[in-house]
This record gives sequence, C-alpha cells and structure tokens, in this order.
Amino acid sequence: MKLKVLPPTLRKNNRYLTVDIKVKGDLNKDEFVGLIWDGCIRFWGELTTSNFNLWVMRFYEIEKNEEYNYYKAVIRCQRGFEDNVRAALCCVSKYNSKKVAINVIGLSGTIKASVNKFV
Repeated sequence: MKLKVLPPTLRKNNRYLTVDIKVKGDLNKDEFVGLIWDGCIRFWGELTTSNFNLWVMRFYEIEKNEEYNYYKAVIRCQRGFEDNVRAALCCVSKYNSKKVAINVIGLSGTIKASVNKFV
C-alpha cells in the first residue's frame, strides 16, 4: 500500500534562515547540526525547541584562513519560530572548545531563493 502525501493545506509551513558562520578551527555539517540543536535547547528548553522543526538543508565551506574558517548554511525552521531560532543562535559563542560566531544574514520562504540571494 502506497502512503498518501499530505495536501498543501495540511503541511507545516517552513522558513529558511541563511547563516554566516565564523569558526576558529574546522567544522563539518554534523557538528553544525549539534551546535544549533545544543544552542536552541540551552536557550529555549526541549519542549519549545521541539516545535522549531530545525534542520540544516545546505552547508557550504566558503574560505579557510590561518585564523578563522568561514562557512554558510541554510537552516529550515517552522514558520512563526524564526525569531526564536535567531535568538538562540546569537547566544552560541563556543562549541567543543572552538570559538564560534553565527550571524543570520537572511530569511526566505524557499531553499532556492535563500541560496540565490544570500549564498
């Protein structure tokens, strides 16, 4: 038996945050997923964070220097919780003894628009 696809009126609406990441050391996608979940859980708690529907859709390595490495990422979250995710990401300054700076540079309704505008 084939599963039915939900009609658009019953699906959750998503928004896509494009973030600029500056890290002292290396960072991969799995570590970044842990970083955003850890930051949101520490700031908002498990109950509120579970409503965010967070996921990293794209992860780009932009530049590697001797001092810092620059990355960009597109993060999916549920509509209505964008400001909550922004607040939690602003509070992250260290992860696994690495200094991290995360800036949200854009908000979009689709992944394609987010990549075209901000990456």
